[in-house]
Amino acid sequence: MFTREQRGQLRSDLLEYAANDRRIGAAAITGSAAAGREDLWSDIDLAFGVADAAEVQQVLTDWTALMYDQHGALHHLDVKAGEWIYRVFLLPTTLQVDLAFVPAVEFRALGPTFRLVFGRENEPRHVPPQAPGDIIGLGWLYALHARSCIARRKLWQAEYMISSIRDLTLALACIRHGLPSEHGRGIDQLPSGIATQFEDSLVRHLDTAELSRAFQVTTLGLLSEIRNIDEALAVRLQETLIRLSEPPALTTPA
Repeated sequence: MFTREQRGQLRSDLLEYAANDRRIGAAAITGSAAAGREDLWSDIDLAFGVADAAEVQQVLTDWTALMYDQHGALHHLDVKAGEWIYRVFLLPTTLQVDLAFVPAVEFRALGPTFRLVFGRENEPRHVPPQAPGDIIGLGWLYALHARSCIARRKLWQAEYMISSIRDLTLALACIRHGLPSEHGRGIDQLPSGIATQFEDSLVRHLDTAELSRAFQVTTLGLLSEIRNIDEALAVRLQETLIRLSEPPALTTPA
C-alpha cells in the first residue's frame, strides 16, 4: 500500500518532469486532489496539454517508458474521450496514476475538479451527465433481457442484468439530486432512503425464484425513479414494466 507521502512525491516528480518537457505547454491537477477531497485511497490524476498535436503519440510513448522504467508500472490501459487520451497506470504499491494528454488547443477543464499548475487553459467545457432518457431506455432494455435470462435459466447473466438495472436506476437518482452519476460516484451521497430501498434488490443466491424476486424489486424501483423524473413516461411504461417483472414461465431444459 502506498503512503500519502509517496503519492505526493510522485505527483511532484511528474509535474516537474512535465515542466521540463518542452513539448508540454500546460499541466493541471484533476480529480479529488484538485477539489481538496484527497484521502488515503485517492489516486494521482494529472492532465497535460501538448503544444503540437502531431507529438501527442510520441509524448505518450515517452511518458509510458518513464512510468515503467523509473516508477515500476505493472500495466496500463487507455481511456479515450474526444481528443483526450487517459493513460492509466497500475503501480506495485497499488497506486493508480491517471495521466491525460490532449493537444493544447483542447486543453481545458471538462469538470469542476481541475486546477491549473502551469501554462494556459482554454475556456472550460464541462461534459454533461448522460441524458436521463437514454438511461431509462437502457433500464427497460436490460429488464427485457433479465426476464428472458431467468426464463432460460441463464442464472449468471440474469444476475448481471438485474444488477445493471439497479445501477442505472441509482444513476438516475444521482442525476436528479445533482450528484455524479458515473461509476457509482454519487450513490453514497444520496439521501438515505433512496439507496436503502434497493437493498432488497441484491441477489442473495442463484436460483430462479430468488432472481425473480430481486428482478421485481429492481424493476419497480426503476419505475419509481422514472416517475420522479418524467411522470408521463412512467404512466406509459407502468403496465408493461409491472407485467415484465412478474415471474416468467421457465423454459424446459432440453
